[in-house]
Amino acid sequence: MVYSYSDDKDARYSPLYEKIFEVIKEKILMGILKPGDPLVEVKLAEELGVSRTPIREALRQLELEGLVYSIPHKGAFVAGVTAQDIEDIYTIRMLLDGLAARWAAQKITKDEEDELTEIITLMELYTKKKDIPKVMKTDSQFHQLIYKASKSKPLEHVLSTFHSYIIRARATSFETPGRLEEAMEEHKLIYEAIVSRDPDKAEEYMKLHVKNAAKNLIEQKKSEERTAAGK
Repeated sequence: MVYSYSDDKDARYSPLYEKIFEVIKEKILMGILKPGDPLVEVKLAEELGVSRTPIREALRQLELEGLVYSIPHKGAFVAGVTAQDIEDIYTIRMLLDGLAARWAAQKITKDEEDELTEIITLMELYTKKKDIPKVMKTDSQFHQLIYKASKSKPLEHVLSTFHSYIIRARATSFETPGRLEEAMEEHKLIYEAIVSRDPDKAEEYMKLHVKNAAKNLIEQKKSEERTAAGK
């Protein structure tokens, strides 16, 4: 069934374009849609059974998040991430995630602590099974809960703006031999520091975790860029 909406009735198709936004976003973040892939409105409309209007709105939102870029008269494309992008994002993230972990260790509630325990338990189970999609999901939940437990809305908001980049990078990081298990041990150290109410250790272990994740990604991306440049 094709849903059609006129441009002057935004309220009617807004819920639809938001759903389309999430569908396309997930495909980008999971690597189904690769950097440079064209996002053709007509094709997407046919695949999703909708009109082009909500597709267009979803692509605009994806562009605002940095997941898509557009070229006049050519259309929209999946955005890539450079080694410098990764280095910049993770340098900022190391400082802010460290601060979030410090504050979480000082301010986490009992309910949040119980939830964090449940998440880390599931993460360890999925790590042993090498179920990367589920590890990625629990990894995201782990960090998002720490942001929430920091009780700082501005910090939570800033870190959330990096989330799309981080999810894409995280999938690549876990493909590095041994990184999945290494990351699990780092998460356990962060968890223990937070529930032990040790802000210094929580910040230290979080910074180390982010630094290690970035190191693998930057080296891998630089290698890809050298290969693409024929060096």
